[in-house]
Amino acid sequence: MSRVCSVCGKGQQSGNMVSHSKRRTRRTFRPNVQKISYIKDGKVVTGYVCTRCMKSVERA
Repeated sequence: MSRVCSVCGKGQQSGNMVSHSKRRTRRTFRPNVQKISYIKDGKVVTGYVCTRCMKSVERA
């Protein structure tokens, strides 16, 4: 599954996991994307959309 929002382009980011002893190891932060159908330029489009964009996109 593609983890990129088709509306805003939000994708995977990286950062650090910090343990109790302050050791740092790399980790990834993935956006919460869901497969929905929505209206774009008067046409119904199916794609992966992040949950923040779901509020602003007109659903089909």
